[in-house]
Amino acid sequence: MARSKRGTTEINSSSMADIAFLLLIFFLVTTTIANDKGLTLALPPHPDDVEQQDIKIPERNIFKILINSSDRLMVENQEMQDVSRLREMIKEFVLNNGVDPNLSDSPEKAIVSIKTNRGTSYERFIEVYNEVQGAYYDIYAERAGVTNEKWREIASNTSDPDNKRIYEKAREGIPMQISIAEPNKVSN
Repeated sequence: MARSKRGTTEINSSSMADIAFLLLIFFLVTTTIANDKGLTLALPPHPDDVEQQDIKIPERNIFKILINSSDRLMVENQEMQDVSRLREMIKEFVLNNGVDPNLSDSPEKAIVSIKTNRGTSYERFIEVYNEVQGAYYDIYAERAGVTNEKWREIASNTSDPDNKRIYEKAREGIPMQISIAEPNKVSN
């Protein structure tokens, strides 16, 4: 029996680079990257682009909320344990119309200021911010004669002419003025 000598078989690898390139393109095209949603806030212009103006805002038109590095609240110079009363306090402040001399002159002049500390947790900031925004949404919903949830639906779809009309009418004369102040450094 004679054995025939066969050469070793080789796999042609000349098209491997093409296959790898096609696989790379396939995965780049088909992969979706999850976008994290954050707060939809309009950022102020860069300080260099704004002319400095000395605008004096009366203290009574500013509703002050302070959150320290231990996540404790100070609302209008009074310590507050939780945010349960915050929404009602803000609604009373905004809708005062000059009746109580300790509250805002009018809804147009009312500003809610949130100031944090660099050690403040995001969870606490979001909790407070949601209550502030929720107070305004309650005001708008009441003026539109709908629930807070329905108001959020209307506000998210202002491309519909009916929703836009309701949205503009409810917000007329009551701008949502929330000031997020520069955080303080963490103090020892």
